[in-house]
Amino acid sequence: METKTTNSYRISVRGLVEFVLREGDIDNRARGDRMQAMLDGSRVHRMIQKRQGAGYRAEVPLSHTVDMDGYRLVVEGRADGIADRDSAPAEQIQMELETWLDKDPGTLHVTEEILWEKAPVIDEIKGTYRDIKKLADADPVHLAQAKCYAFFYAFDTGLEAVRIRMTYCSLETGEIRYFRYRYRTGELADFFDGVIEGYRRFADDLHARKGKKTASAKALEFPFEYRKGQKKLAGYVYRTIERGRRLFLEAPTGAGKTLAVLFPAIKAVGEERADRIFYLTAKTIARTAPEQAFEILRSGGLIFRTVTLTAKEKICILDKPACDPHGCPRAKGHYDRVNDALYDLLREGDGLTREVITRIAREHMVCPFELSLDLALFADGVICDFNYAFDPFVYLRRFFAENTRSDAIFLVDEAHNLLDRGREMYSADLTLEELEEAKVSICMSARKTDEAPALKKAFEKAVLAFENALSQVPGRKPVIIYDIEGLLAVLQKLLQVMADLLGERNRESTDGELTFYFKLFRFSETAAHMDERYYIQAERTGRRQGRIKLFCADPSGRLREAMDRAAATVLFSATMLPIRYYKALLGGTDEDYEAYAETSFDLARQMGVFIGTDVTTKYSERGDAQYARIAHYLTETVSARPGKYMAFFPSWKVLYAVRAAMTETLSFPDGAEIIMQQENMTEDGREEFLSHFGEGSGADFGGIIGMDVEVDEDRAVLGMCVLGGIFGEGIDLRGESLIGVIIAGTGLPQVSGERELMREWFGSRGSDGFDNAYRYPGMNRVLQAAGRLIRTENDCGVLLLLDERFREPAYTCLFPKEWKNIKNVTTSTVKNELNAYWSGIDG
Repeated sequence: METKTTNSYRISVRGLVEFVLREGDIDNRARGDRMQAMLDGSRVHRMIQKRQGAGYRAEVPLSHTVDMDGYRLVVEGRADGIADRDSAPAEQIQMELETWLDKDPGTLHVTEEILWEKAPVIDEIKGTYRDIKKLADADPVHLAQAKCYAFFYAFDTGLEAVRIRMTYCSLETGEIRYFRYRYRTGELADFFDGVIEGYRRFADDLHARKGKKTASAKALEFPFEYRKGQKKLAGYVYRTIERGRRLFLEAPTGAGKTLAVLFPAIKAVGEERADRIFYLTAKTIARTAPEQAFEILRSGGLIFRTVTLTAKEKICILDKPACDPHGCPRAKGHYDRVNDALYDLLREGDGLTREVITRIAREHMVCPFELSLDLALFADGVICDFNYAFDPFVYLRRFFAENTRSDAIFLVDEAHNLLDRGREMYSADLTLEELEEAKVSICMSARKTDEAPALKKAFEKAVLAFENALSQVPGRKPVIIYDIEGLLAVLQKLLQVMADLLGERNRESTDGELTFYFKLFRFSETAAHMDERYYIQAERTGRRQGRIKLFCADPSGRLREAMDRAAATVLFSATMLPIRYYKALLGGTDEDYEAYAETSFDLARQMGVFIGTDVTTKYSERGDAQYARIAHYLTETVSARPGKYMAFFPSWKVLYAVRAAMTETLSFPDGAEIIMQQENMTEDGREEFLSHFGEGSGADFGGIIGMDVEVDEDRAVLGMCVLGGIFGEGIDLRGESLIGVIIAGTGLPQVSGERELMREWFGSRGSDGFDNAYRYPGMNRVLQAAGRLIRTENDCGVLLLLDERFREPAYTCLFPKEWKNIKNVTTSTVKNELNAYWSGIDG
């Protein structure tokens, strides 16, 4: 992989012009334009490029190097096309030339006519769902991109002049409209110099920091004595980055994975093998670990600016985000003020927290969410959700706009979550009820607009086409259907009319219009990317009710495409078994690496593992007798050693039934406290639940340091939770804060029509359908819950697996290799076995 020279910095053409030339308000109406920009370089480009003549070159890489004060700035991108001659009909060009001459008579001499005739054409292609007949001129930012490419090409080839053709294509009809411009090279140079001046102070900031950053990263020492296997793990990560590959890493608790993954990534930045680190997580709580790790490394001399991206809903100053000048006072003129706010923020140090961002945003009256996204451009480390790297509708295009490999490293924590999240991100659904409701509400709000008749007609056709598609469903069970081409065609037309409606400048768009437009857009775009890894699921949910889902059963291709934008990717989790299953579905190839990290914990001594062989939560065998046995196991476990325990159940129904059984037996230890997870728990509710495990035990648990608290060791507490829920992963209860975990059942997802379709789909492709749809997801929940137990080398505790199925080879093969000396128990023997374990610990 190429390294970067110390005094050279890169930025994309698109990123540069969008950053420097933005102005005015945050406006919901512009959101549609940004979403349409996602199509740049995709099918509309290929369609137009294929129609051009032999003299047309598509996707031409161009760059220009600017000598700044002690460093060079490389601005790069790809021109959609370059033609020696404009491919429009000759009579059209002649007519436009005559019109231009009429406006400015006498300005063209014969030599100038020859000059323009020979000038090449830079083609910039944009797709839109709007009515292109209503476009008055090219978008200024779009034109600015083309002017940069035109300057680069003219400068490189020594041309005196160049022409630009802005090509707008209707994504609904395929109709094309051109806007043409002519520039002398000197004009383009002046324009480009102005753009560079607008960016100079920010580029100077990058340069001023870079030498210090790389020097500090090179000199950085690992902050602690390496744990067992931790140095080897760091070596795996560094070699993966060095070779530009992907690593799939099973890193059990005790491996010290956060620092072992982050440290070599930072060293690679110091060696200029990469420029930025994205630390990606599935849940907010998981961001504590990398934040603490960066602080530890900075205390050791590292100069490294980091930012944690907070979800818009959590950082917004309003109760509900309203991203337009009518709904939010900071949206008005935001882009006129944001660059000054950003520059001030860059002076605030390296650990740029949510509190710092909100303070600077308040001082400058700008949106804190948008400000944090801009800050990420100048951060060395970005801690954020999966969707900022993987979601095709959300990912940070400002880093990856040109669809080329970037200088960023992806570190994907708790990567087992990426499978279901990937399926969610690359799938889309639509219901007949949503169409019907949107038809009524949007047609009513738009009744006085020019689009009203076309809107009503488009909705009526869409509803009819949706009903026709549902006619392929014989009953109420979800089924796979194959023909929705008619539906997709009418939805495209509806999308175009909606885009025209949102584009009207004399009316304010409603939240309902925008929400429906984006949902429709997502459905349409997902359909355009469907391949053999998808299937179309349809179901009737009632009379004149139904749902069609474009389901990405295997997200490997889309995830691989996203990871190809990174210099290297490390995916790691404590529960990524079987690792080859996750590697295949998360986008790995035969050339990518897989590894199993060692833990520094002695789990054979620290953790007693027991399988309850006379109990099951199989749906067909559930009942009072089984619930009573589970209650008996809980009672005996807590009685054997007073302390803090968590029990996990496969569903709310089983949790409530076991709790009732415990009440009936009246045999639970005196003074013991039973607390229950509640459905739809608030943040305060979660905090209160965890506080029973120790003073200060809050939702911020998690991380490499954890939280050591004073605990009343003699007081027994049993927390009853749902497997796969909010307490099943991401919390870090250490020492006496948790001495036992009891898991009832194998965690299999509830049987449903959707799950059964997935089972059939994988089975039809030669895979084990039950494993893919049920067993592997279920066991991941089990392993995550079990991982709450032993968090340090000093912890001890018991793990009870209450289901006879845990003895079957199909399940035992999924146990971590560190689980040793597993004992089978029954309701009559569990008390003695637990007493023996605790006696061994105490002895």
